[in-house]
Amino acid sequence: MAEIWLTGIVLLGGCVQWLTGMGFALVAVPALVLLLGPADGVVLANCAAGAVSVVGLAGGWRRVRPAAMVPLCLAAACTVPAGAWMTHQLPRPVLLLVMGALVTVAVLLVLRGARVPALRGGKGAVTAGALGGFMNAAAGVGGPPVSLYALNAGWTVREFVPNAQFYGVVVNAFSVAANGTPRLTGAQWAAVCAAMTTGAVIGHAIAGRIPEHRARQLVLTLALAGGATAMTKGLWGMWPGR
Repeated sequence: MAEIWLTGIVLLGGCVQWLTGMGFALVAVPALVLLLGPADGVVLANCAAGAVSVVGLAGGWRRVRPAAMVPLCLAAACTVPAGAWMTHQLPRPVLLLVMGALVTVAVLLVLRGARVPALRGGKGAVTAGALGGFMNAAAGVGGPPVSLYALNAGWTVREFVPNAQFYGVVVNAFSVAANGTPRLTGAQWAAVCAAMTTGAVIGHAIAGRIPEHRARQLVLTLALAGGATAMTKGLWGMWPGR
């Protein structure tokens, strides 16, 4: 049964990632954390999101902006260990609450398209990278701060996607190095690989049939629901007598 749920979660995450260019971690992390536990759920999301970013970057690496990405990635490298430490130290209910809250806040900020002066220029790149690195290692969701940085920098979607994928490759590699690899069986790894491949095929097939703004709304709605569920689960676990 666990393999069936795991397959469904990863397939959905892979599908929306290839459908919209974003969203694997936002959609998959809350469900993976509930299914596998905080530590394994986060690091599996790191592995899968990193693999998706590698494939996506293959065709767009020439559009990567080193001047912006270097401070982002260096800042992320400095904060990933703190996020990894938190994942391994806090009790499970507290981690569920924190992860759910991080996902929920990140989604709400992206939905609002928040303009944040602190996320502009070189200092903004460092701030976004540091927040993204911590959130990626702690909750498997490092993309929203970079999305907000790109929004405040006035990047187009064409400019944002390859740079976000480059950041995803680097920050997920740091996160896996800090957190280790997920403790999955051979059958579970096979299910994950098959689901990612199938999700990519489905996402490509339906990408032209669903308006981008509707697909984006779907991703953020699913992520918001997952974040709220994780927070609820964490609060329930912290309730006296549980």
